[in-house]
Amino acid sequence: MKKRIISVSREFGSGGRELGKRLADNLGFAYYDREIVLSLAEQTGMDENSLEQQLEIAAPVPFSIHFAQSFSDGYMVNDSTVQLLSLQTRLIKELAAKGDCVIVGRGADAILEDEQPFRLFVYAEKEAKLARCRSRAAEGEILSDKDILRRMKQIDKRRAEFHDIISSRPWGDKESYDLCVNTTGTEIKVVVPAVAEYYRRWAALDR
Repeated sequence: MKKRIISVSREFGSGGRELGKRLADNLGFAYYDREIVLSLAEQTGMDENSLEQQLEIAAPVPFSIHFAQSFSDGYMVNDSTVQLLSLQTRLIKELAAKGDCVIVGRGADAILEDEQPFRLFVYAEKEAKLARCRSRAAEGEILSDKDILRRMKQIDKRRAEFHDIISSRPWGDKESYDLCVNTTGTEIKVVVPAVAEYYRRWAALDR
């Protein structure tokens, strides 16, 4: 039986991680997000934060690559980063092969393209994202709206660049996804049942 896979791409602060988790719970699917980093850290013996930082090194590569193969001239990434990207790619494929799942971020929609995942993109208006970031700030952390917006842009830029390394479809382009959800002005838990029902009807289509 073909595995049912949902990939969740999201703008920083849009609530995509929460939506992905609640959607997985609603559908009874496995959920993978931080679990991927934890598994990579266990395999490599690296600190989680250091590992994530090293994976981000590859983000500025402005052309398509194949992991574990040499990079084109003009931009070089060290061997350990290439190995981490290769490990992450293999792990995502292994997790997807285990059974029905929701995978958040990490270019899963492109990595698992041959499996025809349901590709979900979550976004929101600037003020809504700012409010969500403020509500989730660590205790005692004080950041200005300017600081938060700068961080949002940096993270989304890295996500877009990394995605575009491994996909011919642009990150955030509506034509790259099966459903785009705007979480502005609503609670994530309220949106999830409708997204789950949309997915069930999509999955029932004869392709």
